[in-house]
Amino acid sequence: MESAEIRRRWLSFFEKRGHQVVPSASLIADDPTLLLVPAGMVPFKPYFLGEATPPHPRAVSVQKCVRTPDIEEVGKTTRHGTFFQMCGNFSFGDYFKERAIPLAWELMTSPVADGGYGLDPERLWITVYEEDDEAERIWRDVVGVPAERLQRLGMGPNFWSMGVPGPCGPCSEIHYDRGPEFGAEGGPAVNDERYVELWNLVFMQYERGPGAGKEGYPILGDLPAKNIDTGLGLERLAMILQGVQNMFETDTLRVVIDKAGDLTGVRYGAGEDTDVSLRVVADHMRTSVMLIGDGVTPGNEGRGYVLRRIMRRAIRNMRLLGAEGPVVRELVDVVLTTMGEQYPELLTERRRIETVALAEEAAFLKTLKAGTNIFDLAVTETRAAGSGVLPGDKAFLLHDTWGFPIDLTLEMAAEAGLSVDEGGFRRLMKEQRERAKADARAKKQGHADLSAYRQVADAAGPSEFIGYSRTDGESTVVGLLVDGVAAPAAHEGDEVEVVLDRTPFYAEGGGQLADTGRIRLDSGAVIEVRDVQQPVPGVIVHKGEVQVGEATVGAGAYCHIDVQRRRAIARAHSATHLTHQALRDALGPTAAQAGSENSPGRFRFDFGSPAAVPGAVLTDVEQKINEVLARELDVTAEVMSMDEARKQGAIAEFGEKYGDRVRVVTIGDYSKELCGGTHVHNTAQLGLVKLLGESSIGSGVRRVEALVGADAYRFLAREHAVVAQLTELVKGRPEELPERVSGMLARLKEAEKEIERFRAEKVLQAAGSLAAGARDVRGVALATGRVPDGTTPDDLRRLVLDVRARIQGDRPAVVALFTVVKDRPLTVVATNEAARERGLKAGDLVRTAAKALGGGGGGKPDVAQGGGQDPAAIDEALAAVERQVADVA
Repeated sequence: MESAEIRRRWLSFFEKRGHQVVPSASLIADDPTLLLVPAGMVPFKPYFLGEATPPHPRAVSVQKCVRTPDIEEVGKTTRHGTFFQMCGNFSFGDYFKERAIPLAWELMTSPVADGGYGLDPERLWITVYEEDDEAERIWRDVVGVPAERLQRLGMGPNFWSMGVPGPCGPCSEIHYDRGPEFGAEGGPAVNDERYVELWNLVFMQYERGPGAGKEGYPILGDLPAKNIDTGLGLERLAMILQGVQNMFETDTLRVVIDKAGDLTGVRYGAGEDTDVSLRVVADHMRTSVMLIGDGVTPGNEGRGYVLRRIMRRAIRNMRLLGAEGPVVRELVDVVLTTMGEQYPELLTERRRIETVALAEEAAFLKTLKAGTNIFDLAVTETRAAGSGVLPGDKAFLLHDTWGFPIDLTLEMAAEAGLSVDEGGFRRLMKEQRERAKADARAKKQGHADLSAYRQVADAAGPSEFIGYSRTDGESTVVGLLVDGVAAPAAHEGDEVEVVLDRTPFYAEGGGQLADTGRIRLDSGAVIEVRDVQQPVPGVIVHKGEVQVGEATVGAGAYCHIDVQRRRAIARAHSATHLTHQALRDALGPTAAQAGSENSPGRFRFDFGSPAAVPGAVLTDVEQKINEVLARELDVTAEVMSMDEARKQGAIAEFGEKYGDRVRVVTIGDYSKELCGGTHVHNTAQLGLVKLLGESSIGSGVRRVEALVGADAYRFLAREHAVVAQLTELVKGRPEELPERVSGMLARLKEAEKEIERFRAEKVLQAAGSLAAGARDVRGVALATGRVPDGTTPDDLRRLVLDVRARIQGDRPAVVALFTVVKDRPLTVVATNEAARERGLKAGDLVRTAAKALGGGGGGKPDVAQGGGQDPAAIDEALAAVERQVADVA
């Protein structure tokens, strides 16, 4: 049974039994504690935590997931992978164990012809939590599982929580016996390689308190409503149903392995080392495609770094397998073909995905070359120190900065006749992981900070936003927080967070900055609102200061936003939509939105592009935007289902989380996007849009910045004034400015070259006298001196080499000259072959000189360069060089 059919059957089975089918959420987690979605229940987390009310009592999904803590183990074992699909069915206070357990058994054991998976009941084993008598009874007495295939396990393997105070509960797992060829009998308690876990049923019925680890926390009591959260690994079930040894041989990964084998000429199964590399390539390329498909772009931080690391491991392993040229296009194409049946949006975004992946491959191949140079330098330094071991910090630098996997460093070191301090490398890696874990733990505790907001939501219900149609209105204070703690009142001068039952204030979101303004209470108190956020769904929090009087919970309020600021932001937001569409028209669908910020009178817009946007294209985009403004198109907003929005061609921002009902903003016949922000009513209200330019903010991501309305007019007015001044200076017309200025710059550049030639000739004229003045130091001709300050490093180097060439005969020669550039001393030292035979190396001598100067230096035995901090120490450096020549000679 193919993976796509496993997925289809899962969704169909539960949909027929009253579950709402929920599409997979983006891999970009809508959770500040997570970079990427690591589990199937993550999109439902707000419901389990009580932060939001579930729209349906039952749900079913197949969720895309990525986990990378054990990335180094991928390929080495057949169990570790970075991307997987988690099939889940969920009940929010509806059915519990008595329904969840029979449903799981029915789907697993029903014949294929009846819509089930057709597994042999005799090969299924069940584990339950050691104190969960109820679950064991249902499995044994209701379902009919024999007692000998039921095993009780402890809290570690069979009790679930989120790792923080909140809901928790016992688990029950369904395992499949793969047979004696996979190990000893005895059930999952004895051998989890033979008895592989397929499905985990979590019975969320208790509330836990604080505590570390899987077992070190107290159970506080029962939850008010019991929930079901289950997860079945699609890849593991595919492994069983397709009769293969491991998940890498299932249909969605084996085709990638075969393609990698075709590209490298390596057959899967030919050797353990090559099999590991093939498995890494298959897993990592599939994960990369899925991440890029959900809007992740390679970068050096956060989820962008996760993608970059995964892609580069795949590319490096292809090179280990023998690939020499680019290979990513073919690998991406086979992943798209394989996964596109389950996720059609991948095929829609094929061009964008390929563009991002190919750009990262090209960047890494360049980085690989640069990193190799760094490696070569590290090898030289290691040998110069008389060591045969490359230091661990060098290996870590190559890994962390240049993306060199440790196996690459080990291989290259061995080729250079060196070993690597793996212990030091592992220590630094461990420290980095511990820092990351500590940061993650700190972020997890953020749930506790939201409890006060959830209490307000539970007591007063969600806040109603009326700001689409109004800029003021009456409301009631339903919550106050002072220093993050709920309070009945706040006094004059207090920093306060105010929750209202209804508000015209827009909370920051979707790239749009929050409204500011004032809240006046019936008591006469005045609150100046400086920021508005939505920390939990449905709770709009106004942050500001009580300027007059006392604010109390329950008081009537009149809200009034800063209207001019709102209008300026609305103009910027509408202009962002127009810019997005114009860029897509000019560059294609790869110019997908990657972020934005809409401020009063200006905006920035981030979009995908593998290269800089040519100036001519940017000019065309700006012209198109302003042509649309002149058409006076109406801007409308409509709430509809997500399916209807897709049918209408509405553009959704990658990484954003959308509900079943979405708001679609339409600008005439030109633009249609999913958006919750505020906008103008007609494009004529924008007045003018001026693009200031574009720049890179990361690999494959560009940023356009622009001004709107009066801000754009003021900018152009200033530009016009500057042009008028320049035309007066050059005595020409505005249209002649480029040619006039270009001519002036060309003449200036030529004059600078002429000055440089005269200066260089003057410096080199000193070569003869310096060579003639060389002193004999124990048989070595030593030419030293200080040349005029401001001599460039290149000229100093040429002068030193010229002096060395002028010293006659076969006698050993050392030349050491000094200058000062920008208040810093600089030295270049050169030796001839005869001097080097006597042990006089330029690199050693320059380090001696640089030390005296308060700096450092290095280079080759024949010529080296150094510098320092103290120009007054040049005489001391000259003396130090002469002493070293005398000592060595």
